[in-house]
Amino acid sequence: MGNLQPVSNVRPIAGVLAADQEWLDKAQALLAGYFGPMAAASLPVSFTHTHYYAAEMGEQLWRQFLVFEKLRPAEELADWKLAANALEREAGTNERGGRRLNLDPGYLAPGKLVLASTKNHEHRLYLRDGVYAEVTLRIRQRRFAAWPWTYPDYDAGRDFFDSAYAAYLQVLGQAGQTQGATLL
Repeated sequence: MGNLQPVSNVRPIAGVLAADQEWLDKAQALLAGYFGPMAAASLPVSFTHTHYYAAEMGEQLWRQFLVFEKLRPAEELADWKLAANALEREAGTNERGGRRLNLDPGYLAPGKLVLASTKNHEHRLYLRDGVYAEVTLRIRQRRFAAWPWTYPDYDAGRDFFDSAYAAYLQVLGQAGQTQGATLL
């Protein structure tokens, strides 16, 4: 029988897709209203990895990653996805009738970056209320590494996530929360 170990709180993150800087800024405000202050934000980059969202959101989209200060329990992830979906609805629709924002919450945890999704797939675990979780990036040799299913934009954002992860580990160390966690 294994011994139960304490679980470290996680650092919430969000991936944001929007058609312009105005909606990226609005997304930051909406998400900060839910998660609290941001700890870091990546520079917005042109989202060119797929045309999956083009019909709904437009051809020219921007990707930005956000990291939030307050550590929270990992079991809240399904709540975060449901809240993100509500925030997308609150942002309204664009001239195409599609979403103005795509908000994908997740978290940094010891050894991994986890994303929430409403889409089932073989590598995703069901949480509840139609929400699944996947380990999108993993730590190998003290840096994030991709899986075969890692979205290309998250793979391209690994330097940003490496920096955010290092800051997260410092917070965990200061809070004495790394018991039972594998950090490498």
